[in-house]
Amino acid sequence: MFKNFAGFQLVEAYHDLKKSKRLSEKKTPSRIIKLACAIIVSLTLWLLPAEVLGIPDLTLVEQRLIAIFVFATMMWVLEAVPAWTTSVMVVVILLLTTSDSSLWFFVEPGSLQELGTQVKYKSLLHCFADPIIMLFIGGFILAIAATKSGLDVMLAKVMLKPFGTQSRFVLLGFILVTAFFSMFISNTATAAMMLTFLAPVLKALPADGKGKIGLALAIPVAANVGGIGTPIGTPPNAIALKYLNDPEGLNMNIGFGEWMAFMTPYAILVLFIAWFILLRFFPFKQKTIVLNIEGEAKKDWRSIVVYVTFAITVLLWMCDKYTGVNANAVAMIPVAVFCITGVITKRDLEEINWSVLWMVAGGFALGVALNESGLAEHLIAAIPFNTWSPVLMIVGSGLLCWAMANFISHTATAALLVPILAMVGTSMRDTLQPLGGVQTLLIGVALGSSLAMILPISTPPNALAHATGLIEQRDMEKVGIIMGIIGLILGYSMLIVLGSTGLL
Repeated sequence: MFKNFAGFQLVEAYHDLKKSKRLSEKKTPSRIIKLACAIIVSLTLWLLPAEVLGIPDLTLVEQRLIAIFVFATMMWVLEAVPAWTTSVMVVVILLLTTSDSSLWFFVEPGSLQELGTQVKYKSLLHCFADPIIMLFIGGFILAIAATKSGLDVMLAKVMLKPFGTQSRFVLLGFILVTAFFSMFISNTATAAMMLTFLAPVLKALPADGKGKIGLALAIPVAANVGGIGTPIGTPPNAIALKYLNDPEGLNMNIGFGEWMAFMTPYAILVLFIAWFILLRFFPFKQKTIVLNIEGEAKKDWRSIVVYVTFAITVLLWMCDKYTGVNANAVAMIPVAVFCITGVITKRDLEEINWSVLWMVAGGFALGVALNESGLAEHLIAAIPFNTWSPVLMIVGSGLLCWAMANFISHTATAALLVPILAMVGTSMRDTLQPLGGVQTLLIGVALGSSLAMILPISTPPNALAHATGLIEQRDMEKVGIIMGIIGLILGYSMLIVLGSTGLL
């Protein structure tokens, strides 16, 4: 991804390591066992008599969907195959077994159980071109163009310069600049770029000082937290926003700028807390640091096009409520401008992170199937959600998401939890209102995902920073747990206040 990006070799090394571990001979039996477990459990649910599942009037399509959902969950949790591969498999299985374009023997099962409402195959395939997917493509195109023009290097230089040479302020500079980039660029690419800029600084610091640990940890912390600030900063944000804005669902019409208006200040507050924590745990022995970031911004006409288009796109995103142009539509502006001016070539299009897009699309397809098949209504009718404590629902879902996202893909976690919680939240709307409403429930999942960073495997930026050899796992765990607790407390407090007062 982004071969022109500073630090790309770090990303390549990280993915090569993951691939070699996954394909190693020692891992093969483990992968086969995990895959077998997922298949056996799912087939058992598929073939069981419907009465055993305890949901009245369960149709064949709905029962198959339950089995597919469990299969997706187990595959994402166990990681027998890459997460995006699971998403593609899920979409294909849904198409062939639950849609109105299913194989003939799934349409005529020869069973007394009612077939039920089939999912429209077009609805499932539309998930690959969902407006949120277009929003991500626009973000990826902006990132590639910024890299080709040198805009990223120029911004890093300009933004880090005001922080001077005092060690503690240099640390703050790296935190805030990393967070800014991660709002608009993949947090993996951001972490790789900033670690590259940081490399000469780390070499110059005293070998026996703790400050270099704090600097190295600052990059993944800032990359993870910074992504909270915009809908495109991280996939869980976009997944939550899709269900909040669904015209046929919650229809809350939360805009790009509106999201930034409350989530960016929250992210900045959490980042300043992270700065304080890192200084406290990892004080600098050397009081001054001299930065030397190599590279220059290009000054040809295409680069000028990038600078202007980048600024206009971000401005239109932030003002979408005033201009009337949806953020998803705005995202197509840089795509059109950069393609027609030759800034982006067909080779550059190959650098788009398609695996993330397919991963998100698979989660959307599960949500579409839940609703169109009628399973969502059946579950709401069968399970008395209205009798559940709203505090338990909101806090419990956030903690569950945070715990899961520390061990599996953040996107997979959100893709599993958000469709279910959107369904539950709809049935508990009045009960949840004193605690901020459904938006607290769904945005809380996005927060829980981004704040999950206690292990090197929790998120790619963590893995890249850990690969520097400067960070011990216990240091990452200590900072990650503290940031998770503080971030969730502040996040839910903000969401409850904004939601209950009608500001959100």
